[in-house]
Amino acid sequence: MSKLTLLGRTGCHLCEDMRAALQPWAARFAFDIEEIDITGQPDLEARYGWDIPVLFSGETEICRHYLDEAALRAFFG
Repeated sequence: MSKLTLLGRTGCHLCEDMRAALQPWAARFAFDIEEIDITGQPDLEARYGWDIPVLFSGETEICRHYLDEAALRAFFG
């Protein structure tokens, strides 16, 4: 099973929206979602700040701010 990483912050409504939107895709394409809260992680906060959520597979960015279904479909293509 593959793993995607979702960077975000606690209380971020866009992060919550992306997490919820990913659930049916996780079942369909059999991947786990690792969530990382960037709060208190200076390197991630400096890199992303409020430019979240960001969805990755390894070092490959799939999308940010909202779930881009076309990008996710192309990634699993």
